[in-house]
Amino acid sequence: MRAEISAVVRSLNTTTLYVTHDQTEAMTMGDRMAVLKAGVINQLGTPSDCYDTPNNIFVAQFVGSPPMNLVLADIKEGANGLELHVGGSTLEIPQSTLDERPALKGYAGQQVALGVRSEDMEDASIATVPDERRVKGKVTLTEALGSEIIVHFTFPGQKVVTEDTKLLEKEGGGDELHVQQDEGVKWVASFAPRSRMRMGDEVEIAVDVERVHYFDPETSLAIRN
Repeated sequence: MRAEISAVVRSLNTTTLYVTHDQTEAMTMGDRMAVLKAGVINQLGTPSDCYDTPNNIFVAQFVGSPPMNLVLADIKEGANGLELHVGGSTLEIPQSTLDERPALKGYAGQQVALGVRSEDMEDASIATVPDERRVKGKVTLTEALGSEIIVHFTFPGQKVVTEDTKLLEKEGGGDELHVQQDEGVKWVASFAPRSRMRMGDEVEIAVDVERVHYFDPETSLAIRN
């Protein structure tokens, strides 16, 4: 139906407003998309803009499947500059990120909401990355899809809880209700099919720190300029 409707729109050669609750339709059919919450536009731009540079936590988790992974992280001064402390792991903040998001420097000594897309992680056992780009976790479920493996894992950390995350979790049917409080934070990653991770494994996950997203946990807004 998406292909048929797109063909009709192109044949009419006229501006078309399409309203949908299906983000896949919005991403694949629209030249520009507006993400609304309670009747208010939270972001307006191309589908790529909304996916790659979300304005806030609501857009970050609403656009994309699976939703963007979130966790609270402390920004601290390290030996080589600012770094993120997440549970028992430490992640570097590249200088390129600080150049692109100068406001992030003002969060030194504070907490931020850290966001990572599922495709921006990899099985550290088959990826050559330094320790400051890894988090340690425990696999709770794997889904082999042939072209990729979807890995669900938990790791020590504090869950991000805002009005937006509550709303999205409620609309999603409370997906995280089966995760015990002492298990930490649940994330989902998309790995290459050569990964051999299995349920129950203690693993290390490589994070592409160049593509990490940062949000203010109080306002839910993206930290940029």
